[in-house]
Amino acid sequence: MSSYYRGLRDKIGHDLLIIPGVAGVLRDEQGRVLLHRNRDGDWGLPAGAVEPGEAPAQAITREVLEETGLRARVERILGVVGGSGCRLTYPNGDQVEYVCTVFECSRVGGELLLSGEETSMLRWFAVGSMPRLAFPYPDELLHGTRAGAWFARGDARGNP
Repeated sequence: MSSYYRGLRDKIGHDLLIIPGVAGVLRDEQGRVLLHRNRDGDWGLPAGAVEPGEAPAQAITREVLEETGLRARVERILGVVGGSGCRLTYPNGDQVEYVCTVFECSRVGGELLLSGEETSMLRWFAVGSMPRLAFPYPDELLHGTRAGAWFARGDARGNP
């Protein structure tokens, strides 16, 4: 947790925070998506919170590097997810609801980490063969075949 979010937690305790987040979809030559497993064993896209003064595109390139060892370039927005389905309560009791911008990214350098501070494993998966992800990304968003960005409008999901 960054010093900014730690400072907020010091003021509000475990109460709900709505946090802007980012996630990155990186694909290999076969179109498989890179997932990382964190130290708790949960699988997900490279992702994290946007820090003060940081543009979302800067945040995802930072998160991809920290969690995978790869340098990435943002290509486009795949979609935005949020709402009550994106609400989490962490083991320490902290409540968070993320509004997450998901970016399609391309690899521009670096080497995959064997493991790191935030990552215990990295692996490429076909979209239909992914393990359960800790965060609820819609499969359609992960396919990345839509011309426009995916988003949810009320209960109707995936309107262009």
